[in-house]
Amino acid sequence: MTAITLNFPETVFSALRKTPDEFAKEMRIAAAVKWYELEQVSQGKAAEIAGLTRAEFIQALSRYQVSPFQYTEADLVQELNHAE
Repeated sequence: MTAITLNFPETVFSALRKTPDEFAKEMRIAAAVKWYELEQVSQGKAAEIAGLTRAEFIQALSRYQVSPFQYTEADLVQELNHAE
C-alpha cells in the first residue's frame, strides 16, 4: 500500500471536530464518493478507495446524497427501447 502525506493546519481538525485519523478516513470517503459521482470509478473501486465494504459505501453515498445508480435518463430510455 502507498502512503500519502498531507499537511493541514491544526485548526482544521478542531473546526471539523475530528481527530486527524477521523479526518483522514472521512477525506478518503468524500474523495471516493465524488469520483464515483463523476463516474471516474466504479462502485467497487470507490468502496476500495474509501476503505469500506460495498454496503458501507452505499450507505456513505446516502449520507452525501449521491445516487448509487450511475444511469442517466438517456441510458434508461435506451435500455427500455432495447428490451422491447
